[in-house]
Amino acid sequence: MAKEVDIFGAALQDFIENKYTEDIVVHSSIAEDDVIPIPYLFRPFEEMPVIEQRALSLSKGTILDIGSGAGSHSLWLQEQGLDVTGIDISEGAVTLSRKRGLKKAVHSNILEHKDTYDTLLLLMNGTGIFERISKIDDYLKHLKTLLNKDGQILIDGSDIAFMFEDEDGGFWMDTHRDYYGEVTYSMSYKGEQSSSFDWLYLDYERLAWYAQKNELNCELILEGDHYEYLAKITLT
Repeated sequence: MAKEVDIFGAALQDFIENKYTEDIVVHSSIAEDDVIPIPYLFRPFEEMPVIEQRALSLSKGTILDIGSGAGSHSLWLQEQGLDVTGIDISEGAVTLSRKRGLKKAVHSNILEHKDTYDTLLLLMNGTGIFERISKIDDYLKHLKTLLNKDGQILIDGSDIAFMFEDEDGGFWMDTHRDYYGEVTYSMSYKGEQSSSFDWLYLDYERLAWYAQKNELNCELILEGDHYEYLAKITLT
């Protein structure tokens, strides 16, 4: 079986080696191709969206930055003197974040991680890691096992219902999907293409419902101008 292409790792490594010539192209099941500008992944705190800034400012104690990528969030938290660990499925991203100075970085799938923390941080559409609506329960149950008593999950998400509304107010969606926020992506970079993967955009009301179903409290912290939000989930 061929090894999965590490698109993020390759692009991030090129950037710090001054080989940046193009961005990651994102192919989606619901929209035209888009790009992820590589420099954006290295943004300082001052250039982060307000939702990310708020989440970082609310982080406390021991922190696990899930999907840490280039390490920008983790590094800012580390600079504030906090005990933060980054975790990512991209081996290249983990290697790069260590090169940037992140003291604790783990290459692993979150479902295989075992330690416990005071804050679990899931940013840049953190609900995406749930993959599909049918897997939310599995992920929330596992995240609960990673929380210390009085711990918190800080997660952002986005309601993309607006993408399925037509001009006369009607609503359409792929009948093969269980929920309109289920998206299939793949990425390409410099002639290499990743395998397809599932990603979930989840509206706040459904997130809160699933949290309650799994005996968790869910609180809306902040809403943005483009249907995005920040939520805090805690143990009941």
